[in-house]
Amino acid sequence: MLMELQDLGKSFGVHEVLRGVTAGVERGDRIGIIGANGTGKTTLLRILCGQSQPDSGSASFASGITCGYLEQNAVLDPSHNVYQTMEEAFAPATQAMQRMEELQHRMAVAPDPLLTDKIAQCTAIIDAMDAYHMDVQIRKVLSGMGFPADTWTKPARVLSGGEQTRLRLARLLLERPDLLILDEPTNHLDLETMGWLETYLKTYRGAVLVVSHDRFFLDAICTRIWELRGKTIKTYRGNYSAYLPQREAADERQQKQHEADMEKAAKLQDYIDRNLVRASTTKMAQSRRKQLEKLEITEAPQAEAWELNFRFEYDIEPYDELVMMKNLTVRIGERTLLDGLDYTVHRGDKLVIAGPNGTGKSTLLQVLDGKRRPSAGMVRLGTGARPGVFTQQQARRAGRVIDAIWNQYPRFTELEVRSHLARFGYRGEEVFKDCATLSGGELARLRFAELALERPNLMFLDEPTNHLDIFMRESLTKALDAYTGTLLLVTHDRYLMQTLGCPILYLENGKAVFYPDFHALNNRTNGQTVEQKKAEDGAKKQAYGKEQRRRRAEVRARLKAVETEIEEIGAHIVELENEINDPEVLRDHLLLREKCDELDDARFHQQELLEEWEKLAEEQEQFDSESDS
Repeated sequence: MLMELQDLGKSFGVHEVLRGVTAGVERGDRIGIIGANGTGKTTLLRILCGQSQPDSGSASFASGITCGYLEQNAVLDPSHNVYQTMEEAFAPATQAMQRMEELQHRMAVAPDPLLTDKIAQCTAIIDAMDAYHMDVQIRKVLSGMGFPADTWTKPARVLSGGEQTRLRLARLLLERPDLLILDEPTNHLDLETMGWLETYLKTYRGAVLVVSHDRFFLDAICTRIWELRGKTIKTYRGNYSAYLPQREAADERQQKQHEADMEKAAKLQDYIDRNLVRASTTKMAQSRRKQLEKLEITEAPQAEAWELNFRFEYDIEPYDELVMMKNLTVRIGERTLLDGLDYTVHRGDKLVIAGPNGTGKSTLLQVLDGKRRPSAGMVRLGTGARPGVFTQQQARRAGRVIDAIWNQYPRFTELEVRSHLARFGYRGEEVFKDCATLSGGELARLRFAELALERPNLMFLDEPTNHLDIFMRESLTKALDAYTGTLLLVTHDRYLMQTLGCPILYLENGKAVFYPDFHALNNRTNGQTVEQKKAEDGAKKQAYGKEQRRRRAEVRARLKAVETEIEEIGAHIVELENEINDPEVLRDHLLLREKCDELDDARFHQQELLEEWEKLAEEQEQFDSESDS
């Protein structure tokens, strides 16, 4: 057991957040923590990593366990660049290297067995972090997290909020703690980076505890789900999709038990009322009263955010050709985001705009909804278009939540306004909250409440599921899927893309590629559509000749040579490791440093050979498959 929670409780003044939380984390666990916004997920994480103390109960860790925490709004050292920030993860190892060098100098002057033990301790720290491969590890993680080599010298202070989040996550992955605690790790990640992170976390040697509202991510990595509900935790086996039917069955059992308890209480009370005043039955009635007082009535399942039920509807039916793009070109400075696009969105169509971060998705949507002028070509909305817009960052506003609706629709009664807001999760006194104090998710829900009343037949949505909890995402996904109007949206939400099942315009490197649906995008080959892949396969078959046979022979010969080199370098590494552990070498700090440098070079070369072998093996496999076909 890496960590155990026993009867944990936490309050802020009179507001109780956590009560009686009991759970445990084993090595290898992949646990997803879910719950509506405001249920205490971040509070729980802060207690686990020691940033906050519980009011009752305890959170205990096994001896020697290390814990790493990715919080949502941490800051980086502004004086460091991207690469230096990553080097911070190896601080214990670099300190051990410096210490070992000092010890080796002292050893050369006056050999001492105690110094030998201290050198061995430093070596253990360095080996545990694989610090001799520090550069290889940093390059691998930075590339996987979407930082190309030309960004490594950028100061951390000039990075965007999303880039800083990715860099903090990248550094944390290099630290490799026994328990990795992540708060919304997929925020600001594009599809490629999310896929890389999922693959990395599946094979992570420690345990992972993650708060996420990304259903696709939770399905991909989780083996257990912790649901924060009613101020405590309920544990479910499996991923998010496995949790849903378990939760439904548990709620059904709890509701039946609640009804049975209430029925029993009603029968006891009825018997008491009828028989307490009669002398012959008074004692029996008093006995029933004692039973009633001792009876513990099971609470009914609490209504939570997933019960939101709303729709987007419209009144005016527009013409068929609703958004027309002719030779559309979008540039920012010297950079071309989109060049010469001809496309028409018809009435009732849905279109997703996706792509890596920084490719201009939001800029393109602003061109389409009229907020930005195109660099060339034109965009025109069809007759009868009544657009509604949702921006990625909702502007702060004055007044109360109820006023945001009432000021626009003054003829509504208070009951009508409150009933409408309740569909979007604003219940009871929440409708009187000051808009200036609303969180990002609350502002988004308020904007969707406004959109539903605007009744647009054409909606432009920029990252509509950002900031929403997993249950509101589910409700919004259902509403957008049921929407019969025309929808253009920018999103990284893979579950939303999959549910809508609509075409996807994928932007990358200034090019636009259309995919028929999310399945085609997810299974794309080198960024190609099915039609492009078929055309290229035909061209390859026609061109297959002397050049391909020559290259195939080269690959086969080089693959054999690389395998031989890998065996030789492996044997050399074992030899160097044995030499380094030789007491005579340990006493000679210059020779030890020379051997360590040689071992470092050998391991680096081994890694290069392994990467080359993988590429060659893939190429040979491709040749074999082409030959078979």
